[in-house]
Amino acid sequence: MRKNRTVWILVLTLPMLIPAARAQDGTQMKQTADEADTSPNSDVQKNMQEYIELMRTNLRQRKAESLAEVMQLNAADAAKFWPIYAEYDAELNKLNDLRVANIQEYARTFDKITDEKADELIRNAIAYRKQRPELVAKYYERVKQALGATTAARFFQIEDQLLSIIDLQIDSSLPIVGKSS
Repeated sequence: MRKNRTVWILVLTLPMLIPAARAQDGTQMKQTADEADTSPNSDVQKNMQEYIELMRTNLRQRKAESLAEVMQLNAADAAKFWPIYAEYDAELNKLNDLRVANIQEYARTFDKITDEKADELIRNAIAYRKQRPELVAKYYERVKQALGATTAARFFQIEDQLLSIIDLQIDSSLPIVGKSS
Protein backbone atom coordinates (compact mmCIF):
# COMPACT_ATOMS: atom_id res chain seq x y z
CA MET A 1 0.00 0.00 0.00
CA ARG A 2 2.80 2.40 0.91
CA LYS A 3 4.60 1.61 -2.37
CA ASN A 4 1.45 2.42 -4.35
CA ARG A 5 1.06 5.72 -2.50
CA THR A 6 4.67 6.60 -3.31
CA VAL A 7 4.13 5.70 -6.96
CA TRP A 8 1.00 7.87 -7.18
CA ILE A 9 2.81 10.78 -5.59
CA LEU A 10 5.44 10.38 -8.30
CA VAL A 11 2.74 10.14 -10.97
CA LEU A 12 1.01 13.26 -9.70
CA THR A 13 4.19 15.29 -9.46
CA LEU A 14 5.56 14.16 -12.84
CA PRO A 15 3.72 16.78 -14.89
CA MET A 16 4.58 19.62 -12.52
CA LEU A 17 7.50 20.37 -14.83
CA ILE A 18 5.14 21.18 -17.68
CA PRO A 19 3.69 24.57 -16.59
CA ALA A 20 7.11 26.14 -16.11
CA ALA A 21 8.35 24.59 -19.32
CA ARG A 22 5.21 25.64 -21.19
CA ALA A 23 5.50 29.19 -19.89
CA GLN A 24 9.12 29.21 -20.97
CA ASP A 25 8.14 27.61 -24.30
CA GLY A 26 5.51 30.29 -24.87
CA THR A 27 8.02 33.06 -24.31
CA GLN A 28 10.64 31.35 -26.40
CA MET A 29 8.13 30.47 -29.12
CA LYS A 30 7.05 34.09 -29.38
CA GLN A 31 10.68 35.20 -29.51
CA THR A 32 11.37 32.52 -32.10
CA ALA A 33 8.47 33.66 -34.25
CA ASP A 34 9.58 37.28 -33.98
CA GLU A 35 13.17 36.38 -34.86
CA ALA A 36 12.04 34.10 -37.67
CA ASP A 37 10.32 37.09 -39.28
CA THR A 38 13.69 38.81 -39.65
CA SER A 39 15.91 35.76 -40.23
CA PRO A 40 14.34 32.81 -42.04
CA ASN A 41 17.37 30.55 -41.43
CA SER A 42 17.54 31.31 -37.73
CA ASP A 43 19.08 28.69 -35.43
CA VAL A 44 16.62 29.76 -32.74
CA GLN A 45 13.81 27.73 -34.31
CA LYS A 46 16.06 24.67 -34.51
CA ASN A 47 17.11 25.10 -30.89
CA MET A 48 13.48 25.45 -29.83
CA GLN A 49 12.54 22.25 -31.65
CA GLU A 50 15.38 20.40 -29.97
CA TYR A 51 14.32 21.75 -26.57
CA ILE A 52 10.73 20.63 -27.12
CA GLU A 53 11.85 17.19 -28.27
CA LEU A 54 14.11 16.81 -25.23
CA MET A 55 11.22 17.76 -22.94
CA ARG A 56 8.89 15.33 -24.67
CA THR A 57 11.44 12.50 -24.49
CA ASN A 58 11.96 13.11 -20.77
CA LEU A 59 8.21 13.20 -20.16
CA ARG A 60 7.64 9.97 -22.11
CA GLN A 61 10.42 8.25 -20.16
CA ARG A 62 9.03 9.35 -16.80
CA LYS A 63 5.52 8.36 -17.88
CA ALA A 64 6.72 4.87 -18.86
CA GLU A 65 8.57 4.53 -15.55
CA SER A 66 5.43 5.49 -13.64
CA LEU A 67 3.37 3.09 -15.71
CA ALA A 68 5.84 0.27 -15.01
CA GLU A 69 5.66 0.89 -11.27
CA VAL A 70 1.87 0.85 -11.17
CA MET A 71 1.33 -1.99 -13.68
CA GLN A 72 3.47 -4.36 -11.55
CA LEU A 73 3.95 -6.89 -14.34
CA ASN A 74 5.86 -10.12 -13.89
CA ALA A 75 8.68 -10.86 -16.34
CA ALA A 76 6.51 -12.92 -18.72
CA ASP A 77 3.76 -10.31 -18.85
CA ALA A 78 6.27 -7.48 -19.18
CA ALA A 79 7.81 -9.24 -22.19
CA LYS A 80 4.37 -9.17 -23.85
CA PHE A 81 3.30 -5.71 -22.67
CA TRP A 82 6.29 -3.47 -23.42
CA PRO A 83 6.53 -4.16 -27.16
CA ILE A 84 2.84 -3.33 -27.47
CA TYR A 85 3.34 -0.21 -25.37
CA ALA A 86 6.32 0.83 -27.54
CA GLU A 87 4.09 0.68 -30.63
CA TYR A 88 1.38 2.61 -28.79
CA ASP A 89 3.87 5.24 -27.62
CA ALA A 90 5.21 5.69 -31.16
CA GLU A 91 1.70 6.25 -32.51
CA LEU A 92 0.84 8.54 -29.59
CA ASN A 93 4.01 10.51 -30.26
CA LYS A 94 2.97 11.06 -33.90
CA LEU A 95 -0.43 12.19 -32.72
CA ASN A 96 1.15 14.48 -30.14
CA ASP A 97 3.20 16.06 -32.94
CA LEU A 98 -0.10 17.47 -34.20
CA ARG A 99 -0.85 18.90 -30.78
CA VAL A 100 2.61 20.44 -30.42
CA ALA A 101 2.36 22.02 -33.87
CA ASN A 102 -1.06 23.42 -32.99
CA ILE A 103 0.23 24.87 -29.70
CA GLN A 104 3.22 26.37 -31.48
CA GLU A 105 0.93 27.97 -34.05
CA TYR A 106 -1.24 29.31 -31.23
CA ALA A 107 1.82 30.79 -29.52
CA ARG A 108 2.99 32.31 -32.81
CA THR A 109 -0.37 33.95 -33.58
CA PHE A 110 -1.81 34.53 -30.11
CA ASP A 111 -1.31 38.29 -30.04
CA LYS A 112 -2.85 38.80 -33.49
CA ILE A 113 -5.37 35.96 -33.68
CA THR A 114 -8.25 36.26 -36.12
CA ASP A 115 -11.61 34.53 -35.99
CA GLU A 116 -10.47 32.28 -38.83
CA LYS A 117 -7.22 31.31 -37.07
CA ALA A 118 -9.02 30.72 -33.75
CA ASP A 119 -11.50 28.45 -35.52
CA GLU A 120 -8.69 26.55 -37.28
CA LEU A 121 -6.75 26.02 -34.05
CA ILE A 122 -9.79 24.82 -32.12
CA ARG A 123 -10.83 22.47 -34.93
CA ASN A 124 -7.29 21.03 -34.91
CA ALA A 125 -7.51 20.58 -31.12
CA ILE A 126 -10.88 18.84 -31.44
CA ALA A 127 -9.52 16.52 -34.13
CA TYR A 128 -6.62 15.60 -31.84
CA ARG A 129 -8.95 14.99 -28.93
CA LYS A 130 -11.08 12.66 -31.05
CA GLN A 131 -8.12 10.63 -32.31
CA ARG A 132 -6.40 9.98 -28.99
CA PRO A 133 -9.21 7.95 -27.31
CA GLU A 134 -9.47 5.86 -30.48
CA LEU A 135 -5.75 5.14 -30.22
CA VAL A 136 -6.00 4.19 -26.54
CA ALA A 137 -9.00 1.94 -27.31
CA LYS A 138 -7.06 0.22 -30.10
CA TYR A 139 -4.19 -0.58 -27.74
CA TYR A 140 -6.52 -1.57 -24.92
CA GLU A 141 -7.74 -4.31 -27.26
CA ARG A 142 -4.18 -5.36 -28.11
CA VAL A 143 -3.19 -5.54 -24.44
CA LYS A 144 -6.39 -7.42 -23.65
CA GLN A 145 -5.61 -9.99 -26.34
CA ALA A 146 -2.06 -10.47 -25.04
CA LEU A 147 -2.58 -10.23 -21.27
CA GLY A 148 -6.30 -10.38 -20.48
CA ALA A 149 -8.96 -7.84 -19.65
CA THR A 150 -7.84 -7.10 -16.08
CA THR A 151 -4.31 -6.12 -17.11
CA ALA A 152 -5.68 -4.20 -20.09
CA ALA A 153 -8.10 -2.37 -17.81
CA ARG A 154 -5.22 -1.44 -15.51
CA PHE A 155 -3.26 -0.13 -18.52
CA PHE A 156 -6.29 1.85 -19.69
CA GLN A 157 -6.96 3.39 -16.28
CA ILE A 158 -3.36 4.35 -15.61
CA GLU A 159 -2.81 5.71 -19.12
CA ASP A 160 -6.05 7.67 -18.97
CA GLN A 161 -5.09 9.18 -15.61
CA LEU A 162 -1.59 10.11 -16.77
CA LEU A 163 -2.89 11.65 -20.00
CA SER A 164 -5.53 13.60 -18.07
CA ILE A 165 -2.92 15.00 -15.69
CA ILE A 166 -0.66 15.98 -18.57
CA ASP A 167 -3.59 17.55 -20.44
CA LEU A 168 -4.58 19.58 -17.40
CA GLN A 169 -1.04 20.83 -16.92
CA ILE A 170 -0.67 21.83 -20.57
CA ASP A 171 -4.13 23.34 -20.91
CA SER A 172 -3.88 25.30 -17.68
CA SER A 173 -0.63 26.88 -18.83
CA LEU A 174 -2.05 28.17 -22.11
CA PRO A 175 -3.55 31.65 -22.11
CA ILE A 176 -7.22 32.00 -22.94
CA VAL A 177 -7.96 33.58 -26.31
CA GLY A 178 -8.85 37.27 -25.99
CA LYS A 179 -11.60 39.13 -27.77
CA SER A 180 -11.22 39.68 -31.50
CA SER A 181 -10.07 43.07 -32.68
